[in-house]
Amino acid sequence: MVSSDSHVLPVSTTTTQPPTLTESQPPAVRAFANRFTETVRDGLSRSRPWSELLNRSAFTKPDSISHAALRLRKNSTYFRVNYLCIVSLILAFSLLAHPFSLVLLLCLAASWLFLYLFRPADQPLILFGRSFSDLETLGALILSTIVVIFFTSVGSVLISALMVGVATVCVHGAFRAPDDLFLDEHDPAAAGFLSFIGVPTSSSVPSANSSGSGPSSV
Repeated sequence: MVSSDSHVLPVSTTTTQPPTLTESQPPAVRAFANRFTETVRDGLSRSRPWSELLNRSAFTKPDSISHAALRLRKNSTYFRVNYLCIVSLILAFSLLAHPFSLVLLLCLAASWLFLYLFRPADQPLILFGRSFSDLETLGALILSTIVVIFFTSVGSVLISALMVGVATVCVHGAFRAPDDLFLDEHDPAAAGFLSFIGVPTSSSVPSANSSGSGPSSV
């Protein structure tokens, strides 16, 4: 007879959850994505109201070329984030209208990110059974970038889109009268055209008088 004292192994009912997309990403990629998201969010928070940008009553013909240049300089300081959004949208629509160029550009950007920028320094690149040094990888990426930009349609698409975007910004800046725009010197928008990307500016650095010691005695 078969003994009834056979040992029964316990069965665990717990299931292992697959890692989420955020947990499966390398730390460098996750840090870059977080930094990029925060930079874009911070930049968009400094944009001016679009109703102020498109105020029809503020559009007048400039008196001269120098007057148009002065308007453009003032408007580019005040509406710099809005202008960057306009150029970026034109560039995005241009790439979407040319899917082949978009795919090539995405592949090139992914190659730079994952084969060079985010690759650990202690792990050499191994392709087809051969190990490539950092210098060889960098040279191959630079050569690939030159080929993609100058020998495919990517370069012409990018240049044409940038030219259209810059022309749009120049026309708006020349014909939009900045008389009703007031920019405080302590406003972050006055720190530079690309100040929101995280580059420290002079306005964020405390002066020597405010951070130094008290008044000197005679």
